[in-house]
Amino acid sequence: MKKKLIAVVVVSLLAAGAANAAEIYNKSGNKVDLYGKVKGEFDINSNDDRSDATYARLGFRGETQITEAVTGFGQWEYQANASGPEGAQSEKTRLAFAGIKLGDAGSLDYGRNYGVVYDIGAYADNLTEFGGDSYQTTDNYMTGRSTGLLTYRTSDAWGMVDGLAFALQYQSANENRDWKTSNGEGVGTSLQYTIPDSGVTLGAAYANAKTSDATDSFGYKIAQGEHAEVWTLGAKYDANALYLAATYAETRNMTPLTLKNAFASGTDAIAFVDKTENLELMAAYAFDNGFRPSLGYVQSRADIGGFSEWVQKYIQAGVGYNFNKNFMVDAGYKINLLNDDLSNYGINSDDQVVFGVTYQF
Repeated sequence: MKKKLIAVVVVSLLAAGAANAAEIYNKSGNKVDLYGKVKGEFDINSNDDRSDATYARLGFRGETQITEAVTGFGQWEYQANASGPEGAQSEKTRLAFAGIKLGDAGSLDYGRNYGVVYDIGAYADNLTEFGGDSYQTTDNYMTGRSTGLLTYRTSDAWGMVDGLAFALQYQSANENRDWKTSNGEGVGTSLQYTIPDSGVTLGAAYANAKTSDATDSFGYKIAQGEHAEVWTLGAKYDANALYLAATYAETRNMTPLTLKNAFASGTDAIAFVDKTENLELMAAYAFDNGFRPSLGYVQSRADIGGFSEWVQKYIQAGVGYNFNKNFMVDAGYKINLLNDDLSNYGINSDDQVVFGVTYQF
């Protein structure tokens, strides 16, 4: 029972970057684990601009045995950024959801969680640095972490097929906020199958929602059409210290884009892109001595009103070294392949280097 429950939340836990968790309470069917990380991060781009991006995360996950077949669970995760002066540092709640597990019938939870589209998007979001940013955006429908998510999951097809995971998700409307993070109500689903004793997982996801009612400064609706949708396919191999992953996705009326100084007046153009085509590839190998080099490629092409251009296109080369399961250092180099002219519109075309040191538990 508990192993199946942990499988439900393992994707969120891995995304949090937790190498381990400290059990702080376990008695009478109630269990609470604490996890966290502190990362010192320093970024340099090709214009020699330097910035600090240090942050800390803390979270817990808990479960309670209600009956022999029923388990309640919850998870919360918080991030505090440390790059600004004291009193002016940003903070945010990344995850906050609770639910119930009904044996082989599956689990149901509600709150701030990962969208089911990220079930597949997570495959290639495993680089040393960078990655997972072709179309996946926080608070953008069900492509990343978001609010108002009601999620049903079964990790083994209701106890009938080991390795066959199914998820169905409903998202409530989130309007009256910044246009980039607004969405209408929608539904999404994901299907994954891990081939036994192979290390291979195949997956697909789809989501469809009403487009956001957000308007521009002139009162016109920003999103075109009535529906925003996304579909994605992915595959990964994770065995024998080797990790390989590939995903492809397309979005419609869903991905936000801002073009700086797009008009002669110097004002910005904002839009939910008509269509994006997105590809992410990666490979990594974990040596016994703790070294883990990775290589990845990410691209995203946006089509909107006659404008068709790569808005994300880069190669990432990185290496990490794990002193043990709790402490690591890493460095990642982003080789940007975008047209330099796009920097005039606020789209980053610089190369970038990231150095990091992390303590996690």
